[in-house]
Amino acid sequence: MLTLRKAQRLLLAAILLLTTCNIDAQTRSDSLVVAYLEDTYGVRFTRNNRLVYFKTGQEKFDDLFAAVRQAKKSIHLEYFNFRNDSISDLLFSLLEERAKAGVEVRAVFDGFGNSSNNRPLQRRHLDSLQARGIDIVEFDPLRFPYFNHAFHRDHRKIVVIDGIVAYTGGMNVADYYIKGKEEFGEWRDIHVRVEGDVVDDLQKIFLEFWKKTTGKDVHGPEYYSGGRDARKFFSGLKQDTTQTAGRKMLGVVDRGPRSDRRIIHDTFVRCIDAAEHEVEIINPYLTLCPHIRKALRRACQRGIDVKIMISSKSDIPITPRVVEHNAHRLMKKGARVFVFEGGFHHSKILMVDGRYAFVGSANLNSRSLSNDYECNLLVADEESTEELRRIFDEDRREKCWELTPETWKKNFSPGRRFAAWFWQFLTPFL
Repeated sequence: MLTLRKAQRLLLAAILLLTTCNIDAQTRSDSLVVAYLEDTYGVRFTRNNRLVYFKTGQEKFDDLFAAVRQAKKSIHLEYFNFRNDSISDLLFSLLEERAKAGVEVRAVFDGFGNSSNNRPLQRRHLDSLQARGIDIVEFDPLRFPYFNHAFHRDHRKIVVIDGIVAYTGGMNVADYYIKGKEEFGEWRDIHVRVEGDVVDDLQKIFLEFWKKTTGKDVHGPEYYSGGRDARKFFSGLKQDTTQTAGRKMLGVVDRGPRSDRRIIHDTFVRCIDAAEHEVEIINPYLTLCPHIRKALRRACQRGIDVKIMISSKSDIPITPRVVEHNAHRLMKKGARVFVFEGGFHHSKILMVDGRYAFVGSANLNSRSLSNDYECNLLVADEESTEELRRIFDEDRREKCWELTPETWKKNFSPGRRFAAWFWQFLTPFL
């Protein structure tokens, strides 16, 4: 028979169990990072989102073009550059069609990103696009003296369509995302499409930057429709088939003209420091500032399983040598480093404890961490993080070799190892 005293003891035990579970949930690495971003930087996390990944340019552009064709009200595009090639030609033709149908089309690209492109958009191209109904502008065109324009470039990649679906990630607009490049073969990258209230946050970023660049104040509730079910307005798009579809917690970690300049940098450090058992990184420009290098060392010292994937080939000279030097130093501290040989891996991904991911446009170099405008998503969702982990594991098994003291000497000549050491002084400028 259950006495009053026994009932009280059982109730007390239940309360203690619930309290302990709540404390454990609040101190998990994902909860700590979400709370940090909310409290320190005011990042808004929403919980009604869907997300799909594209791991090839073909997947990304097929999906993006399908969404563009179905746009009814507005198409907003913000890219580091539009390469003047077959893919941008097709995109601009689709945008022209939608503009003729009454859709508002706005596009902005970075002046430095355009100039560093081997097939840049020229003034005649912009005039032609404007005449075709595409309101396209260049952010901070390069002018003499050029060093005045060296900092605070817009490296973000954001597309918002009808305020209902949005795209962001690491890909610009260029045909080599599909065709690859002769000097290194396949171009690997990760891009995402999101639906839900997180779309409103990406729309806000675009419209604020549009106002800064053009002086035009575009606003109104019609641009903020992220709460609508995108499946009712768009067909033929890749679907989020995970169990958490429609319930994912996402936060936009953006560094723009009005943001704290350290937000991207500090998020990387905090994510690594919060890790309980595992950190996985894919990043093309692992030149690393001292703070992130030390955070990775601390993780190794704590016994965290640190896995890093770097690319054996790159689109930027000198940078690979600095990356190799950092990879070698971290390998000696206990990190496992995998060298990707399947082309150029341009993805920017951090995964922690299999619970959350940090993915977007930000590299692990000084420009991204300190100067450029960047946009990343903090994906506090285990199902979506697991998708990225599968990509990492597949590439690790099939297209990588592991850096060890033996492979370091075998695959890198003495001259290359010396260059890796020598070029370290350029780290603050890369």
